[in-house]
Amino acid sequence: MSKDIKFDLLNKDEQERYQKHLALKEVGYEGQLNLKNSSVLCIGAGGLGSSVLLCLAATGIGKIGIVDNDHVEKSNLQRQIIHETNTIGNLKIDSARERIKKLNPNSEIFTFAERINSKNVLKIIQEFDVICDCSDNFGTRYLINDACLILNKPLVFGSVQGFEGQVSVFNLNKNSPNLRDLLPESPLKNAIPSCAEYGVLGVSTSLIGTLQTNEIIKIILKKGKILDGQILIFDLLNMNMKKLNLKSDKTNKQIKNLSQFMDFYNDNECSEENIKIDRIDAIDFNSIYKAKPNNILLIDVRENEEFSSSAIEGSISIPLSHLNQESDLKFIQKESLIKEVFTICKSGKRSEKASKILSKFKIQSRSIEGGIEKVKKILRN
Repeated sequence: MSKDIKFDLLNKDEQERYQKHLALKEVGYEGQLNLKNSSVLCIGAGGLGSSVLLCLAATGIGKIGIVDNDHVEKSNLQRQIIHETNTIGNLKIDSARERIKKLNPNSEIFTFAERINSKNVLKIIQEFDVICDCSDNFGTRYLINDACLILNKPLVFGSVQGFEGQVSVFNLNKNSPNLRDLLPESPLKNAIPSCAEYGVLGVSTSLIGTLQTNEIIKIILKKGKILDGQILIFDLLNMNMKKLNLKSDKTNKQIKNLSQFMDFYNDNECSEENIKIDRIDAIDFNSIYKAKPNNILLIDVRENEEFSSSAIEGSISIPLSHLNQESDLKFIQKESLIKEVFTICKSGKRSEKASKILSKFKIQSRSIEGGIEKVKKILRN
């Protein structure tokens, strides 16, 4: 992808599609062309990212990048509105790309099926004009922030928990504050609820994601008062909104390379990327299943309706979205003392994730490669 390639004038479809923008004096033809010639990278295709991506596409941003290596789960759909029921199990970047192309085929979509880390972050973000942080953990947020400082990229920040959300713009110019001015020290791992512990209202992510997109548009158009040096805090439960000033400290800008703060980036409180798990081939599992069926605990982590329509005899249903519930964890921990634990899903992707979650709670398990389809085929033979 080359950032230097510029588009021609608005085509006939775009002129009709963006009529209401063209009628706005703050946008007009020139402004819409600037939007078309701009590129925005959205890091995360979850709750915040869903609204950001849909709004970016509808607005007419010419190049949209999406970074995410996660798969769509049913529990995502309550807030991750870019995804649909029929995309459950698919990569979020694929689901998001298809939805965007249906909404606006004029936008070019660039996808990265990987998690942002210190090795790839600079290469990925350097090709985009504006970076939008829709990630879900502090380690990734600091990494994105520092990469934007190194490459001099404006960063649109958004965060949601429960009914409350925050929006700000970092690194817009040389005097702008950044994440380290807001949070000089990375919060301790246990100082805030984990991703599995706190809830999120669906409309909270939609609102904050929309406000993030609004800041992106103003940055590109160079119009209006941008949240540079301010953080907007929105409380949806009580319908309160306030803006706090944020001062820039020169010492927080002295970042020359990512190796300076590697301890910040290792804060993977919501990530299972670095957890190693055991896997077992469907053929090997079949041998154990036939020899000692009473000595295994087979956990089917598909959704309930999937389990109802087709399941392996003796397996129990605990959907991936429920796996962090205390009652289920206690049951699995107790059973794991006397039984071997295996996780299974349709193809093996969700079961791997399930085994990583169990590993966090010191429960050893093995994910069955190939999933239920491969196991059932072997059992039939």
